[in-house]
Amino acid sequence: MKKIYSILLFCCLSVVVWGQDLLSQANEAYSQENYKKAIELYEKVAQDEGVSSELYYNMGNAYYKDKQYPKAILNYERALLLSPGNDDVRFNLEMANSHITDKVEPVGTFFLSVWIHSLRDSLSSNSWAVLAIVCFLFFVAGIYLYFFTRNVLLRKIGFFAGSVLLLISVLSNNFASEQKDKITERNEAIVFAPTITIKSSPAESGTDLFVLHEGTKVKLLDKVGEWSEILLADGNRGWMPTNQLEII
Repeated sequence: MKKIYSILLFCCLSVVVWGQDLLSQANEAYSQENYKKAIELYEKVAQDEGVSSELYYNMGNAYYKDKQYPKAILNYERALLLSPGNDDVRFNLEMANSHITDKVEPVGTFFLSVWIHSLRDSLSSNSWAVLAIVCFLFFVAGIYLYFFTRNVLLRKIGFFAGSVLLLISVLSNNFASEQKDKITERNEAIVFAPTITIKSSPAESGTDLFVLHEGTKVKLLDKVGEWSEILLADGNRGWMPTNQLEII
């Protein structure tokens, strides 16, 4: 039995060391400006060891340096899904987007909605969930002060602080749920066709609406057969072949 445990432990340690070695090789290839080799190794790490925000970020950087901007955008977007508050990823994503053809201007949005979304995207789902739990525990402490102390000042502090903490806990829980939905639903994609004509219906016979180019981000609304209905940030929508899209 001890021999079996030893073999299993050796295998597990070998897998960990192999994964670390691949990542080190990828980072070394990147530092030597051998971006194609770095991409190959990063993709291998993702396949064998799983993904993370840091790995997506590294892959995005390698694709960007190799001038494969649509793939860089895809990996930066995936990194932001896992770490929405990462300013480095967001900056590099903007840099990559400056190299694509389509410049889609979002439709006007109420400033309060923009602010709320920015606040939501400042933390990950797990971070918002932790904040919600912590605030709720302090809310309980505030309730205790209000009901079980005789000091008027402490009772006021317990009431007002508890009210604020309850509000923060509810908002944090809502933000955590929204961030989790973004990760699980995966209803956004990147166009990977050099040029694609968007149709009015899910068929080649549909009316031509407009043209998109690779690297453009779209929202997925519906799917019929091999066609997907997409929505752009500027409000335009239409149908295009699903195989020309890569899910974020």
